[in-house]
Amino acid sequence: MLVVMNHGATSEQIEDVCERLRMLGVSPHPIPGIERMAIPVTGNTEMIDPQQIELMPGVMKVVRVGKPFKLVAREYKPEDTVINLDGLTIGGDELVVIAGPCAVESREQLLEVAHAVKEAGAVILRGGAFKPRTSPYSFQGLGERGLEILAEAREQTGLLVVTETIDPENVSLVEKYADILQVGARNMQNFTLLKRIGRSRKPVLLKRGISATIEELLMAAEYIFSEGNSKVILCERGVRTFNNYTRFTLDISTIPEVKRISHLPIIADPSHGTGRWRMVAPMAQASIAAGADGVIIEVHPQPKEALSDGPQSLNFQNFTKLMGVLDRIGQAMGRKIRKLNAEAH
Repeated sequence: MLVVMNHGATSEQIEDVCERLRMLGVSPHPIPGIERMAIPVTGNTEMIDPQQIELMPGVMKVVRVGKPFKLVAREYKPEDTVINLDGLTIGGDELVVIAGPCAVESREQLLEVAHAVKEAGAVILRGGAFKPRTSPYSFQGLGERGLEILAEAREQTGLLVVTETIDPENVSLVEKYADILQVGARNMQNFTLLKRIGRSRKPVLLKRGISATIEELLMAAEYIFSEGNSKVILCERGVRTFNNYTRFTLDISTIPEVKRISHLPIIADPSHGTGRWRMVAPMAQASIAAGADGVIIEVHPQPKEALSDGPQSLNFQNFTKLMGVLDRIGQAMGRKIRKLNAEAH
């Protein structure tokens, strides 16, 4: 259910409607819009008579919505959500590039990558301190030491930091160091984790699950929204198909479809989406052309020596070359690559 308020409805009228909804056993979620306030309503709304609410002062109309996801649907918020991180926006006219190694392997490795990707034009540094791996014998990350190195890289470069949190108990630790909390593909339907992150004030990068539908991705975002955190960035990172030429199949069609049915920003991960470094650049370019709000790229100084995901990592030269092409594609799309101010740090 969606309650649409009249243009000019007072704060007292909005609060009266919210209080009435709470008394009826449902949860209101006021969302300011450009034209007027909208109040998405979650919970069991079947027994609520819309006329009861429509007769209240300041109410324009009440709309029932059939989609299972409500708070993240464009019906509830026609305008695109733009997430602001200290002046860096995700989901607006600018394109953001997130880059860095799959895993933080050492202080020297991460600082080298951080300076290189900043020089090339990235604005957010990625790097895993905790690495859930398919094999229990694979490198699992440096843990809190990895988070400390990420924080040091931020201090040196001015890059914001995104890194994965792997379970509810781990969130508080990662919150201390990261600017953006990442939910990996394997955890997209870890609902306990999603609820805990929903109570965080940090933005969330939510990756699509390996076999998840678009609706399942949006329902995962709905879990986060329902707990109060509306700063969600979706990520198309490839799904498992019958194709055996790539690690996964990057579903670029997800990007315009998500833009149609949801107000959330979405970026693409061509590194995981292909698993082949030679395919990262063309798929990143295609993602921007399809309307993505940015890309997340794995970069390593020596991909052949990487402890995690070396075959899909770009070296510095190839990443710099890709940034130039993305800049030109962005301009053709009427958007531009966001870069840090030259004087920053």
